Amino acid sequence: MMTIKYLAMSLVLAGFSTTAMAQDGTKADVAAVKEIIKSNPADLDKQLKAYLGKNKKNADNLVDFGRAFYEVKDYDHAASMAAMALSAKKNAFGPAYLLLGDIAAMKDDPGAAAQNYEQAILFNREDPEPYRRYASVYRVVDPVGAVNKLEELRSVRPDFPVDALIAHINYLSNRYPEAIEAFEKVPADQMTKMDIIEYGFSAYVSQKYAQGINMLNRGLQLEPKNATLNRLAMYCYTESGQFDQALERADMMFNQIDKDSVKLNYRDYVYYGNALNGAKKHQEAIDVYKLALDQEFDSQDKRAGVIKQLADAYKGIGDFENALKYYDDYLTAVSSPSLNDFADLGRLYVQYASKLQGDAKTTNLQKADKIYAELAEKNPDALEYSLFWRGRVGTMLDPDASQGLAQPYYEQLWDIIVAKAEQDKSDVARLKESGNFLMVYYLKIKDDVEKSKVFATKLVEVDPTNETAAQIVAI
Repeated sequence: MMTIKYLAMSLVLAGFSTTAMAQDGTKADVAAVKEIIKSNPADLDKQLKAYLGKNKKNADNLVDFGRAFYEVKDYDHAASMAAMALSAKKNAFGPAYLLLGDIAAMKDDPGAAAQNYEQAILFNREDPEPYRRYASVYRVVDPVGAVNKLEELRSVRPDFPVDALIAHINYLSNRYPEAIEAFEKVPADQMTKMDIIEYGFSAYVSQKYAQGINMLNRGLQLEPKNATLNRLAMYCYTESGQFDQALERADMMFNQIDKDSVKLNYRDYVYYGNALNGAKKHQEAIDVYKLALDQEFDSQDKRAGVIKQLADAYKGIGDFENALKYYDDYLTAVSSPSLNDFADLGRLYVQYASKLQGDAKTTNLQKADKIYAELAEKNPDALEYSLFWRGRVGTMLDPDASQGLAQPYYEQLWDIIVAKAEQDKSDVARLKESGNFLMVYYLKIKDDVEKSKVFATKLVEVDPTNETAAQIVAI
C-alpha cells in the first residue's frame, strides 16, 4: 500500500491527473479565473470567492490561479494562491514552492527564491525546472554553488542536457572560460542558436578568437544574416588579424542585413574601421571612424579612443597634419592621458619631421623634444625613455654632430645603464645606440681618443660584431 501511495503522489506532483485522485474544481474553473484576473474588476476578490471555495482542495488549480496572478505581476495574490495550494497538500506540493520561488525572484530576493526552489526539488527531485531556476537566481550569490546544483540534477536525470544549462549559468555569471568548457561538452546537434551566440561571446571576451570563429561560422551556416552572429564574427576576425574575413562580416552587417533587424552601435563602426585599417584601407577606415563618432557612446574615454584611432588612420595615409590634429583632440578628450599617450605624440612629430625639410622639419623635431623633456618631468620613471628619444631627436637636428645636441642625453643615458647590476634587452639596445654615437662623437668631433675608447670597450663587450668599436679599442 505504501508503494502505491507514493506512486500516486509522484504522479500528482509531476502535474498528472488521475481518476483515483479526483479533486473538486475543473480546468474550466482555471480558464474562468484567468479571464477574471485579466479583466481586473473592482470586485476581483468577490468574483473569485466561489472559485476558491470550490477549488480549495485542488492544489493544481490553485497554483494555476497563482500563475495567472503572477503573469499580471500581482505577486501578493499569487503568493496567497500558492499558500492555499500548500495548505491543501499539507505543505508537500512542489509546484507551489516553484511559484513562491518565482515570486521571490521577481522581488529581487535570491535567498528566499533559492529556499523555495530547494523545497520544490525536495518534492520532485527529477523535475529540471526548480534546479534551473535555483541556479539562475543563486548564481548572483554563488556562481559555483549554482553550478553544483545543476550537477545534482545530472545525478538524478542523466538524460537531461545539463551541460548546456551549466554553460548558460557560467555565461550569465561572466565566467566565460568555464562557459566555453561546458559548451564544449554539448553535442553539436544539440547546440541552439543562443548557445552558439553565448559561446561566441564567451570566446571573444576570453580572447579565444579561433574557437569563437569556428562556432560562429556553424551558426552562420544556418542563419547567414543573423546580426549577432555576424557582429561577433567580425569582432573575432578583427582581433585575430584576419581582416579580409572581418570585412566580409562587416559587409553583411552594414550592407546586406535589413536595417530594421539590426541596431548598429559605436563598437560595430569601430571594429569595421579597425578591419579596414588592418587591411590598409586607411581612407575608408577614416570615413567609418567619423561615422562612429556620430554614434552614442557609453563613456567619453571610449569616444576619445576612436579619435585616437582616427589619428592613426590619417597617419596610415601619410596625412600627418590631420593625424596630429586628431591626436591633439584625443589628448583633450580623454579623461586622463597616460605617459604613453604623450610618448606616442612625440613619435608622431618625429615621423612627420622625417618627411620634411628645413624649418618645418626643425620645428616638428623641437616639438618632439619638448614632449620628451616633459615626460621625465612628469614621471622620473620615464627618464631613460626621455633621454633615449631626446638623444635620437638630437641626431636628427644635428646630423653631423657638430653642435653635440645629442651628447648630453646619450651620455646621461649611458651612465645610468652601465651602473645597473644587470641589463635587459632594452638596455643593451640603448647602450648600442648611445655608445655608437658617443664613441664617434668623442673621436671625430672632440678628438678625444681615450674618451672614445671608454665607449668602444664597453660596446665590444655587449656587441662583439661592432667593427668600428674594435678598431678604436685597437688604436
